[in-house]
Amino acid sequence: MLGSAGFRDESLARSGAVDYGDDHFTCFQFGYDWRLDNADNARRLDDFIHRKKAYVEAQLRRRGIEREVRFDVVAHSMGALLTRYYLRYGRQPLPADGSLPQLTWAGARLVERAILVGPPNGGSLVVLERIVRGHKPGAFLPRYPPAVIGSFPSVYQLLPRSRHGAYVDAGHRRQLDLFDPALWQRLGWGLADPRQDEVLAWLLPDVGARNERRRLARAALARHLDRARRFHAALDRPATPPAGTTLVLVAGDAVPTAASIAIDLDGGDFEVASRAPGDGIVLRSSALMDERRISDWRATLRSPIAWHAVTFFFDDHLGLVRDPTFTDNVLYQLLEEPRRPFDDARREGQSDRLPGTVSRK
Repeated sequence: MLGSAGFRDESLARSGAVDYGDDHFTCFQFGYDWRLDNADNARRLDDFIHRKKAYVEAQLRRRGIEREVRFDVVAHSMGALLTRYYLRYGRQPLPADGSLPQLTWAGARLVERAILVGPPNGGSLVVLERIVRGHKPGAFLPRYPPAVIGSFPSVYQLLPRSRHGAYVDAGHRRQLDLFDPALWQRLGWGLADPRQDEVLAWLLPDVGARNERRRLARAALARHLDRARRFHAALDRPATPPAGTTLVLVAGDAVPTAASIAIDLDGGDFEVASRAPGDGIVLRSSALMDERRISDWRATLRSPIAWHAVTFFFDDHLGLVRDPTFTDNVLYQLLEEPRRPFDDARREGQSDRLPGTVSRK
């Protein structure tokens, strides 16, 4: 994401392509395996931040500066979900007993500001299409079949919540629970698609029997759906960051974006039933994690996320980070915007969140 916006980290300097001088030692990119569970990647992010904290503090000491380092994080799309989990729970995994992790805000102790760009906080229906129908990301790239996409735990954590009315029965328009493995088996989707056995044989080379491959695939599907449901519950519990940590949202709201799909329960096909403002991938309401519904509508936002500031752009999901206005504003928020000292904020025991702060391009 940062690369498409023009950012280049220290690896480019090491290659000799750019001379950043001696003072470019505080900017880093966290490269993570986006196929893996986001809670697992939060542990890797914690290790990464602690390594960089030690490195930056050592560099500062060389310059005669003694201070504790905290970081700002800019995260795009799924990286924003990983960041939010890390802020709330640090390196805690999702408990094996099905309970929620303890809300400690351990990651927030090391993060001063998180700028979340196009975050699918409430999920994205584009992901479901890729799990069910496969995905070809580009003309010169291979097509990834449904069973391959469906083997990634992270993609299920990007699905919209059933309570938001994203999935309806095409025949009766009743809401469906997409996190019920029985529904996937009935529809023959993803890892439950019997036509994917050739792919499963490639993914499970040591399993010779077709029936055993299908059993293992269905078991993995059930685990991924259950884990996604618990990951959502961990992120959806209302909570305000501790004093000294703020959340900033950058989102698009000018591109018609899939808001609900109608599913044929007999044939397994589906089509977009409604669209709403978004960035083409993520709905405006998903980015905000807006819990307002028509049945209980009110003017002010109702979200489990305590936003410090919100900015909307007339751009699509990737166009957000290429917009010069985005760069302009993010640089101000990172480098110039006044902030209260961390120790003062902690002593006062309150966040510097500004409720209702919304700006537009």
